Amino acid sequence: MARYTGPVCRLCRRVGEKLLLKGERCATPRCSLDRRAAGPGRRPGGRPRKLSDYEVRLREKQKARYDYGMLERQFYRLFVQAERAPGLTGDNLKQLLERRLDNVVFRLGFAESRSQARQLVRHGHIQVNGRKVDIPSYSAKPGEEIGWREMAKSKEPFKVAQELAETRMVPSWLELDKQNLVGKVLTLPSPDETGAKFDEKMIVEYYSR
Repeated sequence: MARYTGPVCRLCRRVGEKLLLKGERCATPRCSLDRRAAGPGRRPGGRPRKLSDYEVRLREKQKARYDYGMLERQFYRLFVQAERAPGLTGDNLKQLLERRLDNVVFRLGFAESRSQARQLVRHGHIQVNGRKVDIPSYSAKPGEEIGWREMAKSKEPFKVAQELAETRMVPSWLELDKQNLVGKVLTLPSPDETGAKFDEKMIVEYYSR
Protein backbone atom coordinates (compact mmCIF):
# COMPACT_ATOMS: atom_id res chain seq x y z
CA MET A 1 0.00 0.00 0.00
CA ALA A 2 1.30 3.47 -0.91
CA ARG A 3 2.28 5.78 1.92
CA TYR A 4 4.17 9.00 2.54
CA THR A 5 7.86 8.29 3.08
CA GLY A 6 9.28 11.82 3.23
CA PRO A 7 10.31 13.87 6.32
CA VAL A 8 7.26 14.22 8.59
CA CYS A 9 8.59 17.39 10.25
CA ARG A 10 8.18 19.08 6.89
CA LEU A 11 4.44 18.37 7.08
CA CYS A 12 4.12 20.20 10.40
CA ARG A 13 6.01 23.18 8.98
CA ARG A 14 3.78 23.13 5.92
CA VAL A 15 0.60 23.63 7.98
CA GLY A 16 2.32 25.74 10.65
CA GLU A 17 1.23 23.56 13.57
CA LYS A 18 2.56 20.70 15.69
CA LEU A 19 0.86 17.49 14.67
CA LEU A 20 2.94 15.30 17.02
CA LEU A 21 3.85 12.99 14.15
CA LYS A 22 7.01 11.82 15.96
CA GLY A 23 5.39 11.23 19.33
CA GLU A 24 7.31 12.35 22.42
CA ARG A 25 10.10 13.95 20.39
CA CYS A 26 7.69 16.71 19.28
CA ALA A 27 7.44 17.91 22.90
CA THR A 28 11.21 18.39 23.19
CA PRO A 29 13.51 21.20 21.93
CA ARG A 30 14.48 18.86 19.08
CA CYS A 31 11.13 19.58 17.39
CA SER A 32 11.76 20.95 13.90
CA LEU A 33 8.87 23.43 14.13
CA ASP A 34 10.41 25.07 17.20
CA ARG A 35 13.80 25.39 15.51
CA ARG A 36 12.52 26.46 12.09
CA ALA A 37 8.95 27.71 12.05
CA ALA A 38 9.00 29.00 8.46
CA GLY A 39 7.21 26.77 5.99
CA PRO A 40 9.11 24.78 3.32
CA GLY A 41 10.54 27.08 0.67
CA ARG A 42 10.13 30.22 2.81
CA ARG A 43 12.92 32.21 4.44
CA PRO A 44 12.94 32.52 8.24
CA GLY A 45 11.74 35.94 9.35
CA GLY A 46 9.99 36.66 6.06
CA ARG A 47 6.75 38.61 5.90
CA PRO A 48 3.75 36.34 6.59
CA ARG A 49 1.54 35.84 3.57
CA LYS A 50 -2.23 36.15 3.82
CA LEU A 51 -3.92 32.90 2.87
CA SER A 52 -6.82 32.82 0.45
CA ASP A 53 -10.11 31.16 1.46
CA TYR A 54 -9.16 28.15 -0.68
CA GLU A 55 -5.77 27.84 1.03
CA VAL A 56 -7.35 28.01 4.50
CA ARG A 57 -9.70 25.14 3.67
CA LEU A 58 -6.93 23.17 1.97
CA ARG A 59 -4.71 23.55 5.04
CA GLU A 60 -7.42 22.16 7.35
CA LYS A 61 -7.88 19.16 5.06
CA GLN A 62 -4.12 18.59 4.95
CA LYS A 63 -3.90 18.79 8.76
CA ALA A 64 -6.37 15.92 9.07
CA ARG A 65 -4.62 13.91 6.37
CA TYR A 66 -1.16 14.34 7.83
CA ASP A 67 -2.36 13.76 11.40
CA TYR A 68 -3.92 10.39 10.57
CA GLY A 69 -1.23 9.45 8.03
CA MET A 70 -3.43 9.07 4.96
CA LEU A 71 -2.93 9.75 1.26
CA GLU A 72 -5.38 11.93 -0.65
CA ARG A 73 -7.33 9.17 -2.42
CA GLN A 74 -7.74 7.19 0.79
CA PHE A 75 -8.84 10.28 2.72
CA TYR A 76 -11.35 11.27 0.03
CA ARG A 77 -12.91 7.79 0.06
CA LEU A 78 -13.41 8.14 3.80
CA PHE A 79 -14.99 11.57 3.29
CA VAL A 80 -17.44 10.14 0.73
CA GLN A 81 -18.35 7.42 3.24
CA ALA A 82 -18.96 10.09 5.90
CA GLU A 83 -21.04 12.13 3.46
CA ARG A 84 -23.32 9.19 2.68
CA ALA A 85 -23.87 8.24 6.33
CA PRO A 86 -26.78 9.81 8.26
CA GLY A 87 -25.93 12.84 10.38
CA LEU A 88 -23.43 15.66 9.98
CA THR A 89 -20.66 14.88 7.49
CA GLY A 90 -17.94 16.51 9.63
CA ASP A 91 -18.90 14.55 12.74
CA ASN A 92 -19.10 11.32 10.74
CA LEU A 93 -15.63 11.98 9.32
CA LYS A 94 -14.13 12.47 12.79
CA GLN A 95 -15.73 9.24 13.98
CA LEU A 96 -14.49 7.21 11.00
CA LEU A 97 -10.95 8.55 11.44
CA GLU A 98 -10.92 7.65 15.13
CA ARG A 99 -12.22 4.13 14.49
CA ARG A 100 -9.28 3.22 12.24
CA LEU A 101 -7.35 0.36 13.83
CA ASP A 102 -4.00 2.17 13.72
CA ASN A 103 -5.58 5.11 15.56
CA VAL A 104 -7.18 2.84 18.18
CA VAL A 105 -3.79 1.19 18.80
CA PHE A 106 -2.30 4.68 19.22
CA ARG A 107 -5.10 5.85 21.54
CA LEU A 108 -4.64 2.77 23.73
CA GLY A 109 -0.99 3.76 24.21
CA PHE A 110 0.50 0.75 22.42
CA ALA A 111 2.57 3.15 20.28
CA GLU A 112 4.00 6.66 20.63
CA SER A 113 2.66 7.86 17.28
CA ARG A 114 0.14 6.83 14.67
CA SER A 115 2.92 5.94 12.23
CA GLN A 116 4.41 3.56 14.79
CA ALA A 117 0.93 2.13 15.46
CA ARG A 118 0.46 1.59 11.72
CA GLN A 119 3.73 -0.31 11.58
CA LEU A 120 2.66 -2.55 14.49
CA VAL A 121 -0.58 -3.39 12.68
CA ARG A 122 1.08 -4.04 9.32
CA HIS A 123 3.70 -6.30 10.88
CA GLY A 124 0.98 -8.50 12.36
CA HIS A 125 1.57 -7.67 16.05
CA ILE A 126 -2.07 -6.70 16.75
CA GLN A 127 -5.15 -8.87 17.02
CA VAL A 128 -8.88 -8.06 17.13
CA ASN A 129 -11.10 -10.47 19.05
CA GLY A 130 -8.24 -12.98 19.07
CA ARG A 131 -7.61 -12.88 15.32
CA LYS A 132 -4.72 -11.17 13.52
CA VAL A 133 -5.70 -8.03 11.65
CA ASP A 134 -2.93 -6.38 9.63
CA ILE A 135 -5.03 -3.71 7.89
CA PRO A 136 -4.48 -0.25 9.47
CA SER A 137 -7.71 1.12 7.97
CA TYR A 138 -9.85 -1.60 9.61
CA SER A 139 -12.79 0.13 11.32
CA ALA A 140 -13.10 -0.96 14.96
CA LYS A 141 -16.62 -1.64 16.29
CA PRO A 142 -18.12 -1.41 19.79
CA GLY A 143 -17.51 -4.59 21.78
CA GLU A 144 -14.32 -5.56 19.95
CA GLU A 145 -11.15 -6.29 21.92
CA ILE A 146 -7.80 -5.09 20.62
CA GLY A 147 -4.62 -6.64 22.00
CA TRP A 148 -1.20 -8.01 21.19
CA ARG A 149 -0.59 -11.33 19.50
CA GLU A 150 1.30 -13.87 21.58
CA MET A 151 4.32 -13.80 19.26
CA ALA A 152 4.65 -10.02 19.73
CA LYS A 153 4.81 -10.08 23.53
CA SER A 154 8.50 -10.96 23.53
CA LYS A 155 9.40 -8.00 21.31
CA GLU A 156 10.61 -4.54 22.32
CA PRO A 157 7.44 -2.52 21.39
CA PHE A 158 5.34 -4.62 23.79
CA LYS A 159 7.86 -4.13 26.62
CA VAL A 160 7.89 -0.35 26.05
CA ALA A 161 4.09 -0.27 26.02
CA GLN A 162 4.04 -2.15 29.33
CA GLU A 163 6.38 0.39 30.93
CA LEU A 164 4.28 3.33 29.76
CA ALA A 165 0.86 1.78 30.45
CA GLU A 166 0.38 3.43 33.83
CA THR A 167 0.96 6.92 32.47
CA ARG A 168 -1.29 6.61 29.42
CA MET A 169 -4.62 8.47 29.33
CA VAL A 170 -7.21 6.47 27.40
CA PRO A 171 -10.32 8.23 25.95
CA SER A 172 -13.66 7.37 27.52
CA TRP A 173 -14.91 5.42 24.47
CA LEU A 174 -12.08 2.92 25.03
CA GLU A 175 -11.17 0.69 27.98
CA LEU A 176 -7.70 -0.65 28.73
CA ASP A 177 -6.63 -3.57 30.87
CA LYS A 178 -3.22 -2.16 31.83
CA GLN A 179 -1.94 -5.43 33.27
CA ASN A 180 -2.56 -7.51 30.16
CA LEU A 181 -2.49 -4.64 27.63
CA VAL A 182 -5.85 -5.51 26.13
CA GLY A 183 -8.16 -2.73 25.02
CA LYS A 184 -11.88 -2.74 24.33
CA VAL A 185 -14.06 -0.44 22.24
CA LEU A 186 -16.92 0.52 24.56
CA THR A 187 -18.87 2.77 22.21
CA LEU A 188 -18.50 4.90 19.11
CA PRO A 189 -16.40 8.03 19.74
CA SER A 190 -18.29 11.30 19.93
CA PRO A 191 -16.94 14.30 17.94
CA ASP A 192 -15.91 16.03 21.17
CA GLU A 193 -13.75 13.08 22.26
CA THR A 194 -11.50 12.99 19.21
CA GLY A 195 -9.24 15.88 20.20
CA ALA A 196 -9.04 16.79 16.51
CA LYS A 197 -6.60 19.52 15.49
CA PHE A 198 -8.60 20.39 12.37
CA ASP A 199 -11.86 22.17 11.57
CA GLU A 200 -14.11 19.56 10.00
CA LYS A 201 -16.47 22.23 8.60
CA MET A 202 -13.62 23.61 6.51
CA ILE A 203 -12.97 20.14 5.09
CA VAL A 204 -16.63 19.77 4.11
CA GLU A 205 -16.49 23.19 2.42
CA TYR A 206 -13.26 22.24 0.64
CA TYR A 207 -14.75 19.11 -0.95
CA SER A 208 -18.06 20.87 -1.64
CA ARG A 209 -16.49 23.72 -3.63
